Amino acid sequence: MRILIVEDEHRLASVVKRGLEEEGYAVDTVYDGDDGLALARLGHYDLIVLDLMLPGADGLSVVRTLRQQSLNTPILILTARDALDDVVRGLDGGADDYMTKPFAFQELLARVRALIRRESMSRDPVIRIRDLEVDTVARKVRRGGRRVELTSKEYGVLEFLARNPNRVLSRTQIAEHVWDYDFTAMSNVVDVYIRHLRRKIDEGHEPKLIQTVRGSGYELRA
Repeated sequence: MRILIVEDEHRLASVVKRGLEEEGYAVDTVYDGDDGLALARLGHYDLIVLDLMLPGADGLSVVRTLRQQSLNTPILILTARDALDDVVRGLDGGADDYMTKPFAFQELLARVRALIRRESMSRDPVIRIRDLEVDTVARKVRRGGRRVELTSKEYGVLEFLARNPNRVLSRTQIAEHVWDYDFTAMSNVVDVYIRHLRRKIDEGHEPKLIQTVRGSGYELRA
C-alpha cells in the first residue's frame, strides 16, 4: 500500500516515513501544500497523511480541492491544531480522520490500517481468498492453515493483489503501490517478486491463485 505524507516538519515527516516503511508501506514525502496537491492528484495513493499548517496551499485548501475534483483517497489530518473548530473544519472539508500532535505512533498506525480497510470496503482485517488468509494487521499470511514467511516487499505485492481479487493488475500498477518514487524501477523487478510469491504461496497447493494475464499483468484469482 502506498502513502503520501505532506508535512513541513522535516524531522517528523522522516520519523513517520521510516515507521510506516518498517511496516511495509511505500511512502512518498513532500513538505508543502502545492507539492502535496500535485502528487495527490495523480491518484496513486491509498492514503494521504496531511498537515494543516503548510507552506503554499494550506492543508484545508488541499482537502477541499481534492474533494472538489472527486478524488476520494482517504485523508488523515495530522496537526498541532487541536481546537474543536479546526477539527470540525477539517472533517467537514472532506478529511476522513484527524490526529493531533504529539501522538503515539502505534495509534497513527492503527488509524492508517482502519482507513485503508474502510476504503477497500472490508472492515475485517483478514482477507480470505479460498484457503489463503492475509492478516493486514499482524501482516501474517497463511495458506491451507500453514504460516507463509514473506519479506516486507513480498507481503506488499501479495496484499495489493489480495485487495483486488479477480482484477488484472499491470506491472506498473503493482510497482506504484509497493515502491515509492525513490525506487529506481527495473524492468523485471515485479516479475521477480511474483516468482517468489508463487513459490511460497502456490507451490504444493491447488488451485494456483496467482495467474499471469499475458500482455497485461497479474491477477489473484478467487
